[in-house]
Amino acid sequence: MSSPRVVIVTGGTFGIGRSITLRLAALGHSVVSFGLEAPQISSIAAAAIPGLASELKERGLQADLMEADVSNPKDVAGVVEATLKRHGRIDALVNNAAIGPLGTVLDTDEATFDRIMAVNLKGPYLCSRAVLPHMIKSGGGAIVNVGSGAGWGKPNMAAYSASKGGVFALSTAMAYDFLHHRIRVNTVVPGGGGIVSGMSLGRVGGDPSRLGQGAPGTAAGRPATGDDIANAIAFLISPEAEAISGTVIDVGCFAHQGGPVPAKPKISQGEKA
Repeated sequence: MSSPRVVIVTGGTFGIGRSITLRLAALGHSVVSFGLEAPQISSIAAAAIPGLASELKERGLQADLMEADVSNPKDVAGVVEATLKRHGRIDALVNNAAIGPLGTVLDTDEATFDRIMAVNLKGPYLCSRAVLPHMIKSGGGAIVNVGSGAGWGKPNMAAYSASKGGVFALSTAMAYDFLHHRIRVNTVVPGGGGIVSGMSLGRVGGDPSRLGQGAPGTAAGRPATGDDIANAIAFLISPEAEAISGTVIDVGCFAHQGGPVPAKPKISQGEKA
């Protein structure tokens, strides 16, 4: 097995992030995961830390779980400080935290737009900015951003698409900027539909039976799971991926997952019946 890493996972207590935390802990990494216990807009993720702590214990695994807001620089600084105090270094960062309210630009009010950007785009910026000096000092590291096919544009996801498009651009820019510091920055995209997360369940009213209906799934003959995403991330933070940076890995579907052309509505937005 590759040597253990000290890894911070944002949004790491529920859904895909929970799978990432469990998988990395099972591989022997020292994991510090954080998220918010209060439910966020359009997500059912809430009060997740006790359940995750219980499962870690049942499996004989260990991870540090914290409550913190990825969009709050003081919270982020607190997570980084706690990680350094306990483990002495930071080898990898997984920027997974995100919210995904649906809507066109007409449906999305300014406060919602600002919150989506704060979590989905400012969050990775704040966390990366906080860990990079420590990675540079120690001679390298790995950052993995969890993107979305919506980053190439999808219907009824205007603000979410804009935020995830920003993640693609931010990832590539950081990959260029820190290449010679031996810091690798890559993006992993969950694909194929039907992936269980607080965000995806929130979009269907919390009803798992409504999730992924008609989704293409994956070449495995099933929808992708959090474990599939976690396995890709585990590879990208490992020494086996030490030469890979600036890359997008689509897990479960094809690259550059743009949205389908929607059916023409009976009444156009902004028009009266």
